[in-house]
Amino acid sequence: MDHNDDESPLYLFDCSFVEKMALKVGERCENDYWIPACFGKDLFDVLEQQRPDRRWLIIGGERSGSTFHKDPNSTSAWNAVIRGLKYWIMFPTAPSNPPPPGVYVSEDQSEVTSPLSITEWLLGFHAEARKTKGCNEGLCREGEVLHVPSGWWHLVVNLEPSIAITQNFVPRAHLANTLAFMRDKPEQVSGFGNDVKDPYALFVEKLGEKHPDLLREGLVEMERLKAGKKRKWEELVKADGDEGFGFGFGDGDDEDVP
Repeated sequence: MDHNDDESPLYLFDCSFVEKMALKVGERCENDYWIPACFGKDLFDVLEQQRPDRRWLIIGGERSGSTFHKDPNSTSAWNAVIRGLKYWIMFPTAPSNPPPPGVYVSEDQSEVTSPLSITEWLLGFHAEARKTKGCNEGLCREGEVLHVPSGWWHLVVNLEPSIAITQNFVPRAHLANTLAFMRDKPEQVSGFGNDVKDPYALFVEKLGEKHPDLLREGLVEMERLKAGKKRKWEELVKADGDEGFGFGFGDGDDEDVP
């Protein structure tokens, strides 16, 4: 790992590391690792053993990393660096925002075309990307955790040999995004076992059993998003001063929170 001259060094992902290493994972510090409380409840937990893959141990040498992508099933994610140093560059997704410079997406967003290597993208498009509206970039060091909101484009490159743990989740704030993705793009849904024939129907059924109010709110918000209306906090503000109607998935009004 320390003496690799490949243009695209090996970057390893293991989604079964918890089971292989018999790790204890929970919400308290007596476990081998615990989920940061700030990210709230993961609504995919209602699927129990039928939930899609959600956590990975990631190991890579210097210059390894991932080209631009969005996380699966319109989930959010957190990434905790155990060793090393990572450079991140991210862009929010909105109807008015094109993909990052050098990234080309098919009409149904099922195919993403970009330069063959991170090095090529950095040489050809990095300077332009840093000037592009919405660009967020920074370094994540050992012991630090980075949040990737649902639907955000992101690229990451290891500046040093690195080890990290990452986990995808469905927060209340972006439930509608995941519901819409699973319903409208079933061919792009990933990570479920072969025994799950209709992931969207299963998620709606289990969420309705455990959190019926959240499901109702999520379905309403999903239709609002499909209709192209503005997000919830913009609906609360009207020029005539009327109170208006709205509902919230969280305590804040920031679209980019988990």
